[in-house]
Amino acid sequence: MKTFTLALSALAIAAGLTVAAPEVQAQTAARVESQTRPNFGLLLDPPASQSRRQNRPRHWNYGTHRPGWNPGYQAPYGSPFTPGGEEIVLVDCGGNPGTGGVEAAVQRVRPGGTLVIRARGGACVGWLNVDKPMTIVGEGGFDPRRWNEGSAITLQAPDGLPCITVASGVRLELRDVVLASPRGGDAACIVSYGGQIVANRLGIRHAGDEAAIYADGGAVDLRDTIIDAQTIAPAIVADGATLNLWETVISGSQSGIEIVPGNADPSRIDSVTLSGTETPNNFGPRSIGLAVRSRRDYGRVEVVNTRICGFSEGVAVEGASVTISGSKICRSDKGAVLYNGELTLSDSRIRAGSVGVAVQSGRAIVTNNTFVGMREVFDREYRATLDASGNRVWSDELCRPRWEARYRDRYAPQWYQRPDQGYECQFTAYPRDWWDEMDGAYGDPYDDYSYLPDNYGRFQQGDGWYDSSGRYVDGGRIRGEDRWRR
Repeated sequence: MKTFTLALSALAIAAGLTVAAPEVQAQTAARVESQTRPNFGLLLDPPASQSRRQNRPRHWNYGTHRPGWNPGYQAPYGSPFTPGGEEIVLVDCGGNPGTGGVEAAVQRVRPGGTLVIRARGGACVGWLNVDKPMTIVGEGGFDPRRWNEGSAITLQAPDGLPCITVASGVRLELRDVVLASPRGGDAACIVSYGGQIVANRLGIRHAGDEAAIYADGGAVDLRDTIIDAQTIAPAIVADGATLNLWETVISGSQSGIEIVPGNADPSRIDSVTLSGTETPNNFGPRSIGLAVRSRRDYGRVEVVNTRICGFSEGVAVEGASVTISGSKICRSDKGAVLYNGELTLSDSRIRAGSVGVAVQSGRAIVTNNTFVGMREVFDREYRATLDASGNRVWSDELCRPRWEARYRDRYAPQWYQRPDQGYECQFTAYPRDWWDEMDGAYGDPYDDYSYLPDNYGRFQQGDGWYDSSGRYVDGGRIRGEDRWRR
């Protein structure tokens, strides 16, 4: 009986294994298929651009900096003002680092009020966490053109911390003040998470790993502002934020401005000067004056009457629409590079070492510009569309003559113009006043960028000729048209 029972149990186990085997094989096949099947949804909806570093300034916790901090105002921007607080608060905080006087003054200001900073004993030290609409004004005024004199009201950030953080939906106005973060570390001087920053007569001195101004959404409007950013990161990063600059000077940083346009109003850069450090491409990130990068929202950027000098790439466009007019790009290796998107360049002057405009993909419209000194005006790949017309070129390397055989081993220089190349070579000297407005402003010696063969004046008067290599040969008594007959 026991033997019969054991036999039945063995048969049952064998039958179970026999039934389960196809199911196990099916699960294994499904798992392999899911790992190898392409994800067409990801292909149709790719992630945002990964062309730059993805670490962002962290969301700073002001409560950690000031454990007893009580924000007081919690209503979102646009709600009725809560009672309490002072309309105008005057704080004299100079020479008292660590006391929290200027930070406490921010809490005393009612929403929509004004904080006036006085600093008789030196810079005010503190981190201002702005979570309500307000205005911050430095007492005594500030002229950005004289800021090296050191007489302006200065708010200095503690080491490794921001100068100012702005909460979402909050409007902050800054006037007549200098913000300093000499040891910023991984903190930007101004950090905005969806806020609105409006500044007039503002100065920023920043040294650290991050940008002087970082805006994640919202808007930044700077007028009559000067920024000295000693950093490898761009001086200003507008990630999904609308950036409007007017009469602003930015210097010191390896890269100037980086914009990732959102779906809001187009950004506008007007009458701005960007001065780079002329760092070569083989050191660290690319040195770019204005970088416009892409994400799912196809934004627009307008550049007018702006000077961008001292960067490996003056302007780089990656998947957005950029319009540049009446501007100057100088002391660069490549004037403008279109990696993808749209670029319209008109009525501007570009002085570059290798290429004036490089188009890898997308569409570029280049009209009525002046190109100076480069070895190649346009560099277009097969995926790109380039419409060029009305451009002028001064280049002693690009605009050299061909040597045309006239009689036996006697040659004459001949300049040819191709109507389909989108530009015409100029054979006169490059205007001196134009040079002074661009490279000359940085102390570079003048170069006329015009090429004339040796003794070309004598040749035009009928004396001598050239050999096939362009060397001048004195014809002696054979002059004029006789050079080409005997």
